[in-house]
Amino acid sequence: MTTYADRPWLKHFTEEQQQDVEHPPSVLHAFLAAAERIPDHPALRYFDGVLGYGELDALSDGLARHLVARGFAPGDRLAVMLQNVPQFVVALLAAWRAGGAVIPVNPMYKRGELAHILQDAGAAAIVCSRAAWEEYVRETAAGSPVRIALTACEFDLQTRDDPRVLTGARRPANDAAGGAADGAAKDAADGAADRGGGAEDLLAAARAGGPAYAAVLPAADDTALISYTSGTSGRPKGALNTHGNISFNAHRQVRVQGLDDDAVVFALAPLFHITGMVCQLSAALAGGHTLALAYRFEPGVVLDAFREHRPAYTVGPSTAFMALLARPDADAADFASFRLISSGGAPLPPAVVEAFRARTGGLYLANGYGLTECTAPCASVPPGSEAPVDPASGTLAVGVPGPGTMVRILDDTGAEVPFGTAGEIAVSGPMVVPGYWNRPEESQAALPGGELLTGDVGFMDEDGWLYVVDRKKDMINASGFKVWPREVEDVLYTHPGVREAAVVGVPDAYRGETVKAYVSLRPGASADPAEIVAYCKERLAAYKYPREVEVLGELPKTATGKILRRELRATAG
Repeated sequence: MTTYADRPWLKHFTEEQQQDVEHPPSVLHAFLAAAERIPDHPALRYFDGVLGYGELDALSDGLARHLVARGFAPGDRLAVMLQNVPQFVVALLAAWRAGGAVIPVNPMYKRGELAHILQDAGAAAIVCSRAAWEEYVRETAAGSPVRIALTACEFDLQTRDDPRVLTGARRPANDAAGGAADGAAKDAADGAADRGGGAEDLLAAARAGGPAYAAVLPAADDTALISYTSGTSGRPKGALNTHGNISFNAHRQVRVQGLDDDAVVFALAPLFHITGMVCQLSAALAGGHTLALAYRFEPGVVLDAFREHRPAYTVGPSTAFMALLARPDADAADFASFRLISSGGAPLPPAVVEAFRARTGGLYLANGYGLTECTAPCASVPPGSEAPVDPASGTLAVGVPGPGTMVRILDDTGAEVPFGTAGEIAVSGPMVVPGYWNRPEESQAALPGGELLTGDVGFMDEDGWLYVVDRKKDMINASGFKVWPREVEDVLYTHPGVREAAVVGVPDAYRGETVKAYVSLRPGASADPAEIVAYCKERLAAYKYPREVEVLGELPKTATGKILRRELRATAG
């Protein structure tokens, strides 16, 4: 009888693809080798701006030198809170060169969310946009361990001839950047080195000059990222992605993609998300490719970037592809340059795959599956294959485990279940993190013996195709972003009129899942649902606040008084 140990999924790979993934200890090693080998080759494209590998090498070297001069030491942590801009990559490489780790932070986070991460990780430094620094990051950082602050202007590096000249440069098409446009342009034109409030300009610091900095090359076991993800306590905890974790999965992506040397990888997924960090940024640098950036996702801007940069690969959540398909001006020619497109981070309905194929002239949208704790992908659709659909449930397979990866399906006792039987998905391999930052008990619970218990429910067929059908935990997955109900409930409980609160995920045609809140009110209090939604919107990231609030006289509870989310979820679904 075939068992998981027989790895039936290997039949989907060629003999060459089944070989061990050879990779250096870190992506930094690969980048430095590429900078020496192809210094003039474009590393980054940002609208009309281009940075070659040699230029990116020099900027990250200069910023590393600046950080060290300001007291940043090996083992320190740098929080990077930026959209998809070149300065994100410069800051990442600089921190690694200085022997530090990076804390990727979602720029949509508000004060409380950011404050928790800075304090919990003991962040020594932060990089953020000038607008965010002025609005709330300066105040938040003042009460944290942060002692070094750098800001970046989204409008810099958009032109090739003079990266600091903004005249005629296209601006990111979104409201977050637009509000600070005039002030940012003035600062850039003046060449101000200090942008106020103790924060220095990142590019000015990187270009300050001085002797070359001797990079502290990391070992494979050194921590590269502290990637915050919500856990069983409801408070975000930091997964410790090592340099070896990232290098393995990045070089695995390079092998799977099989791109030409001059290929362009488009950063559709945000770089602060593990998918964008590994499958786009790290894979592009590991392969010596070009990474094209466009600030943040906006369908019209993305299509324009496709037409200009002619990328060969990208990856993003299904919701992004739905938004692109909704554009009336999108046609097959916009996607003609792609060799491979992947979807991950959110459920991918089979109907979307077929709609995408029809609209793009036959391009297949390949599914994938991964978690922060397994450094992005642990299952994907092999090149030249298409994922099957389970005839019983209509669920599209997320792919098969890659060579070097073990996936098992377990029951509640930890025993393997037969093929075709649902259970908890467990993953082991070189991409699985060693644990969580300062969370030994949670590390042991989630990673017994180094095997990741994902909390996701799925099954595998006898051919090795993996299907994800549900989540064991109460986590809500909205457009690929994970939301822990407790975090939203904590905000709801701060509303003066709310007595009880419970948050669940409900089906959403666009986001896959969205947040719904149920509340009961204090005696004599009055609050309409729209008011409560607005209250949460002011205090939570855009993907976290409830889109719908329902007021009940009493929330369902157990005999011991615990609110029954499952009953509310069943009612809502």
